[in-house]
Amino acid sequence: MPQRNPILITGAAGEIGGVSRTMVDMLLEQGHPVRAFVRQDDERAHSLRQAGAEVFVGDLLNIADVTAALKGCRRIYFSMSLSPYYTDAVSLMAAAARAQGDIEVFVNISEYEQSFMTFENMIAPEDERRSRLGGLVADWSPQQRAHWVAEQVLDWSGLPTVNVRAAFFVENPILTWLALGSLADDELRLPFGHHRLAPIAAYDVAELCATILVDPAPHLSKSYALTGPELKDMHEIAEDFGAVLGRKITYVPEDVETWNETYADPAMGQFPHIAEHLKTLTRLIGGGGYRGVTDQLETLLGRPPKTVRWALENHPRIQKLATA
Repeated sequence: MPQRNPILITGAAGEIGGVSRTMVDMLLEQGHPVRAFVRQDDERAHSLRQAGAEVFVGDLLNIADVTAALKGCRRIYFSMSLSPYYTDAVSLMAAAARAQGDIEVFVNISEYEQSFMTFENMIAPEDERRSRLGGLVADWSPQQRAHWVAEQVLDWSGLPTVNVRAAFFVENPILTWLALGSLADDELRLPFGHHRLAPIAAYDVAELCATILVDPAPHLSKSYALTGPELKDMHEIAEDFGAVLGRKITYVPEDVETWNETYADPAMGQFPHIAEHLKTLTRLIGGGGYRGVTDQLETLLGRPPKTVRWALENHPRIQKLATA
């Protein structure tokens, strides 16, 4: 039977194909009531209402809004766009959840990096940190540290938490926005050298989070590290772009700092927190410090993760480029 209490989904006004919005659709299709927390009452909020969600308009940094949004909900999915106030928002939601007192599960979207952001690694001498992170960076980004603190806060809170630590998304702006300019010249210009990674599709993360929200008991107090199905280098990902776009795409490796100055800084100049996070990611991947593949998603969902090619085929920006 569907849950009588609405499931609270934050970050629900993200773009179509994003984790939160995909979860809203999945849960509604299964007959579960959903309360979608959005920042503005705009066309995206209207779209959520049309889909069948209850929409709450508020500010995740306002404890009165958060408490009102949570009223009557016992299951929470927390997500927020990259922000210097990310930890504040998680802490406020945790405080409101503790005050309400009847929470069944708090699903916290986190980051794959948390799997190796142990306390011991974070306090290691700078040269050791740099070596472990691939040599191009000695510390994690402010956003990555915010996710680390958020996990500690939720642990201290005593709430029934599940941390979903997702790897580099196929839909990350690095792949599906900042890299698009070079595709016009049939090139995929990225600063990742020969290193391999296993990007994950947002759809997969959404399906797992929705599954946990519907039946949380087996997952409580666990953390899951999720990746895509296989490690791929950028030549192979260029082939995926080529297959989707219908033409040959060649990977052209770039120097990390040159790429950051050319692509990240101009695009994110007004958003220094986001810029620093994306640039740290390029340094982690470009130095070989972001690696690994897990089978946790396949074990939990009973199917292999979606491929990079599938995710590109279903991404609005890539679809638009393919039909241009």
